[in-house]
Amino acid sequence: MKPVLNFLGEEGPETRPDRSFFHVIPVPMETSVSYGPGTAAGPGAILEASQQLEAWDGESVPMDRGIHTTPAVGCSGSTEEILSRVESRVSRSLSMGAVPVLLGGEHTVTLGALRALKAREDQDFGIVQFDAHADLRETYQGDRFSHACVMRRALDDLDLPLFQIGVRALSYGEHELRRERNIPGLGPGAVHRGEIPDPLLPPGFPKNIYISFDVDGLDPSVIRATGTPVPGGIGWYDALMLLEKSIFGRQVKGFDVVELAPVPGDHASDFAAARLVYAVMGLIRRKSRPLV
Repeated sequence: MKPVLNFLGEEGPETRPDRSFFHVIPVPMETSVSYGPGTAAGPGAILEASQQLEAWDGESVPMDRGIHTTPAVGCSGSTEEILSRVESRVSRSLSMGAVPVLLGGEHTVTLGALRALKAREDQDFGIVQFDAHADLRETYQGDRFSHACVMRRALDDLDLPLFQIGVRALSYGEHELRRERNIPGLGPGAVHRGEIPDPLLPPGFPKNIYISFDVDGLDPSVIRATGTPVPGGIGWYDALMLLEKSIFGRQVKGFDVVELAPVPGDHASDFAAARLVYAVMGLIRRKSRPLV
């Protein structure tokens, strides 16, 4: 059996949880994949690839704030049982004042983190979702907890504000729901044309945010190893710019990177996902800096 890897490995030696700003929580959940399988191997692939990261991210050393990697959340049993474990693990990190960083696993894992945040009475927050898909179906393939329904659960079950970035594949029902509920967002076409509002998030959006980043929100030229790749996605530097605009002036209460489905020999996708995780950490570390 392989030993449990810490995020960054030798570059980022294991740090005590009570002294770490970031808690990396692997959640190898795969219960409702609907096209290409493999998300259960995503967290391990990200941790493996993170061993090749440099501590200096180009502007800062996010690991200086402390990065603690927890054991993987057990993903046997029912979806509700798994989500309960995720919620408990995230709640523990929040109680220590840490930023929980979930590594998926399918997108459903996000719901456990959102439940943990919602349970904290002082946490008024909204979701910034990077994704090729809206994930707003009421049910999908008979499952209301499908990865295709996670943001519907956030809206209907948790009553959370939502801003969607990169969505370019959705059902007509999801399109109608976004129109009826006036769900704001920014499509990749607008990004390509440079039609990016400033500020990015709408007036009145909560100052506290949770970032959920499905890797298929990126163009497949950046990350191809995902179960449902969609052409026409966001490029690497545009994604970083949009993340910075989302984070600036706000408090990030947690984030996740989900839906990596590793393919043998495609180290580039795994490494890009690991670098994305570390890049978000860096942006959070530097959030008080003005945009340049």
